[in-house]
Amino acid sequence: MAVHYLKKADRTPQTGTDETRRIVSDMLTAIESGGEEAALKYSRDLDGYSGPALLGRDAIDAAAASVSDQVKDDIRFAYDRVTSFARAQRESVNEFEVELSPGLWAGQKLIPIETAGCYVPGGRYAHVASAVMSIATAKVAGVDHIVAASAPRGEDGPNPAIIYAMDICGADNILAMGGVQAIASMTGGLFTGHPARILVGPGNRFVAEAKRMLYGRVGIDMFAGPTEIAVIADDTADPDVVAEDLVSQAEHGPDSPAWLFTTSRSLAEAVMDRMESLINALPEVARTAATASWRDYGEVVLCDTDEEVATISDEYAAEHLEVQTGKDNWYSDRLKNYGSLFVGEETTVTYGDKCSGTNHILPTKGAAHYTGGLSVHKYLKVVTTQRMTREANREVGQAAARISRLEGMEGHARSADVRLRKYFPGENLGGTAAE
Repeated sequence: MAVHYLKKADRTPQTGTDETRRIVSDMLTAIESGGEEAALKYSRDLDGYSGPALLGRDAIDAAAASVSDQVKDDIRFAYDRVTSFARAQRESVNEFEVELSPGLWAGQKLIPIETAGCYVPGGRYAHVASAVMSIATAKVAGVDHIVAASAPRGEDGPNPAIIYAMDICGADNILAMGGVQAIASMTGGLFTGHPARILVGPGNRFVAEAKRMLYGRVGIDMFAGPTEIAVIADDTADPDVVAEDLVSQAEHGPDSPAWLFTTSRSLAEAVMDRMESLINALPEVARTAATASWRDYGEVVLCDTDEEVATISDEYAAEHLEVQTGKDNWYSDRLKNYGSLFVGEETTVTYGDKCSGTNHILPTKGAAHYTGGLSVHKYLKVVTTQRMTREANREVGQAAARISRLEGMEGHARSADVRLRKYFPGENLGGTAAE
């Protein structure tokens, strides 16, 4: 295998983890002990917001009134497609009951989680689409109560378009709060009285770490961190398109990896030649983020064969993976590890991120090795049921008692014995305890 790094990153998605964990741990401890007042203090100190944490109907309606009709139409465009895709996902899994042997039925039930806490980033950028991705999907899944939170922009509160999106998608409560304090508040049911049973949504490294630390006390969509993109391209790809796609994700933040995997040196060099000028053409905030991202986390990997490219891609397990090659179908069939796949030049991460229908809340930092992204299935508990006739106990009870004793678990065995004696008196059934 011949793999060459034409550009190697100085940093990895794990860089800075220890410091992040220390900061988040201290904040969670403070909010755990100080409750709502501690959360409000962080909101004042970090976001410059002293208004109410829980937005009332008047504030929500005022936000909607300030949003243009075009923005509302665009949000509804995204809402319609994300909801339609989520409904199709919901219909792909069903409840059932099957008779496994005479008189023994086992079944599957789908129970929506009671309360979801949906985090919508609102700091460097106003992630309106994240409200649609998390809240609308939860609504389709049948979640009973949805609490949504987004960071305020100083005393003005959260972005009005985010508030509007949260409202039309079905949020029951909207918190003007961001960062770790929002995650802690939703987990503890602060301000709403509805403790979240699952936390979902993208966020910066502090939000991601807070979710990680709280996992177990509450469910989470996935372990995640800053967004990632990988592009698989060959000499049939357009370097302008590839470079723009890499830049589009690098602008998320200074720690957002952008990777190119290719079999074409000429394509790789053409893309690298374009990156600086494309980044410099961005507005200041995006330019600053993308410059650091590409400098510190960007990589270009040259491989001899398509199989080597696919192997490297699977090792990285990128959150977003684009394929722009002359063998798109082969790659689509071969690739195994990614959050979401974008096949062909005609589609792009931007479409999935904003409005095309698939969910943009996806695994990062290698989590795509074992999980997919947010879907209605994340909001559903797949639980099992069982029922039996008395006659079915004859076969099942004996087997269960024998297996229990094989394992040394006499108490388990006797819970089978008591039924065998009751249902089949006077019969000498194997596996029962000696009289």
